[in-house]
Amino acid sequence: MSKEISRRSFLKTGTTAAVGLSMAPGLMAKKKKKDVPPAPLDRKLKILAVGIGGRGAGVLHGMETEDIIGLCDVDWQYAAPVFERYPNAKRYNDYKVMFAELLDEADAVMVATADHTHAIIAAEAICAGKHVYVEKPLTHSVYESRLLTKLAKKYGVATQMGNQGSSGDGVKTVCEWIWNGEIGEVTKVETFTDRPIWPQGLERPKEVMPVPSTLNWDAFIGPAPMRPYNSIYTPWNFRGWWDFGTGALGDMACHILHPVFKALNLKYPTKVQGSSTLLLSESCPNAEMVKYVFPARDNMPKVAMPEVEVIWYDGGLTPFRPEGLPAGVNLNNAGGAAIFYGTKDVLICGSYGRDPYLLSGRVPDVPQTLRRVPDQQHQQDWIRACKEHPSVRVPSASDFSEAGPFNEMVVMGVLAVRLQSLNMELDWDGEKMEFTNIPEDATIRTVIHDGFTIKDGHPTFNKTYTDPVNAREYAREMVRHTYQNGYKLPDMPTE
Repeated sequence: MSKEISRRSFLKTGTTAAVGLSMAPGLMAKKKKKDVPPAPLDRKLKILAVGIGGRGAGVLHGMETEDIIGLCDVDWQYAAPVFERYPNAKRYNDYKVMFAELLDEADAVMVATADHTHAIIAAEAICAGKHVYVEKPLTHSVYESRLLTKLAKKYGVATQMGNQGSSGDGVKTVCEWIWNGEIGEVTKVETFTDRPIWPQGLERPKEVMPVPSTLNWDAFIGPAPMRPYNSIYTPWNFRGWWDFGTGALGDMACHILHPVFKALNLKYPTKVQGSSTLLLSESCPNAEMVKYVFPARDNMPKVAMPEVEVIWYDGGLTPFRPEGLPAGVNLNNAGGAAIFYGTKDVLICGSYGRDPYLLSGRVPDVPQTLRRVPDQQHQQDWIRACKEHPSVRVPSASDFSEAGPFNEMVVMGVLAVRLQSLNMELDWDGEKMEFTNIPEDATIRTVIHDGFTIKDGHPTFNKTYTDPVNAREYAREMVRHTYQNGYKLPDMPTE
């Protein structure tokens, strides 16, 4: 570099420059020390990866510019190709053992395990001062999302949730159009996904299978209640089981609802209500519908932000087609869509915010005001943030300061579905993380076994239910899980 770089221009450059940018020694000498931004880390990050057999493998591909020093997966058969791809990395089947041996040496940790272990692994890494990348959904519960948000702020580490659409241009375009007033005030949004594409709506299997020699079942269970092994739970099907996953909502809402959350400046909903096909005690339902209500937010320079209703559908349920949408146009784009109903126009985008367009056919001419991620490389954006000094760091596209509150919205929908038997719209106090209108004596029970039969042409309805439990206590457990098997989260930071 031959020219002086001011602090402001450095920050701007840092959003677009390649990872590893450093300042020339001669430049350092020309400026006062206090005015010189710290140079980015000029070496490869040492990364530990936990959960590598599924989505984790793809995430690691985006991090191959760095030094992968440790790999962990509970299922070594599933993870075998990934172990082979990184032969120099040490191999583990329990993250606790890997952390004990390598965490001090590492700079960063990638987490792509089953949903219920995201928080416990990420929290330990953050408290050790390590940067973290966590696949979506960020966490299994509202409390866990709040915790990771505050821990990341306390320890000043670079973070990223694995909703890769946040690094795409589509989400930014949606925001810029809405913020410029192109569709007017938005009071309703409808969203959907075509998933699940794994088994859901299942009763707990009765068959107990021998644990494969290549699987660390205890490590897979982690902080969840212990249960006998059955091949239906893992590796990928964990998404359909309440103890381990969050269903289609947790899987895809992180992609589909993100442009909604960001473009409308949402935070905590004030009301939520869920409905679904048969709700079982063990497994997520085959199809769900959730309604969120968000209060009015501060107006933007060119558009107001009134109260807005956001509706989610999955499992084959979809919104009715917007009036005026041409016949033959498929709303489903890359697994789902979001439909923003404004007072001037309707904006539609696909999953990940892809391919936004206006129902009127008009193409807005709006300047780009949001940072673009070079080549839309989600993992590399996080690596860039890891290498920047905290004092000048440009947050990644889905830094926990945004991803944490957003994920609270996602798993709040899961809560609404699991509380649907209350048959009421639930009032939510976001700051306190609690429902405020559940009656003290209300109870919850869910179906264990659906004993529906037909004999001699006559239907018999014979469901087996769990014992009734206090609904307030049940809701608190869903908001903040009781960890099992000796696992424990760090305390919630006070600031």
